[in-house]
Amino acid sequence: MKIGELAAQAGCDVQTVRFYEREGILEEPARTSSGYRIYDKRHLTRLSFIRHLRSLDIPLPEVRELLAFAAAPDQSCSAVDGLLDGHIALVRNRIQALRALEKQLVALRKTCDGDSSHPCAILESFMSAAEQHACACHAPATKLP
Repeated sequence: MKIGELAAQAGCDVQTVRFYEREGILEEPARTSSGYRIYDKRHLTRLSFIRHLRSLDIPLPEVRELLAFAAAPDQSCSAVDGLLDGHIALVRNRIQALRALEKQLVALRKTCDGDSSHPCAILESFMSAAEQHACACHAPATKLP
């Protein structure tokens, strides 16, 4: 199948296929004499695997690791378990941060009384956020892991 067919069957776009090829996580296909890429079922299987991992928000370096584990099925699952445990911890941290953000936004929303005879409390809060709120955009810069 050609690249467009592969992309359509995998539910992605042609540029995504090319990106995964450039990244070395999708094997380069054979080419016709005129230079067209010709993909087969194994490309679709691998691309679907990669797309599923990405839909779980698993980053490319971990996708590479999981592909390596999948290529050696006789290995112990403990490495895969460890990788997934780390991802679960990351997701839990994000959920906790999102819950805190939700509380902050709900509290901010409650400051609005709907009375247009005075300045909007929400906008005033946004404008004075640097002095009043400890939020990510006004916190000291920190390096992400």
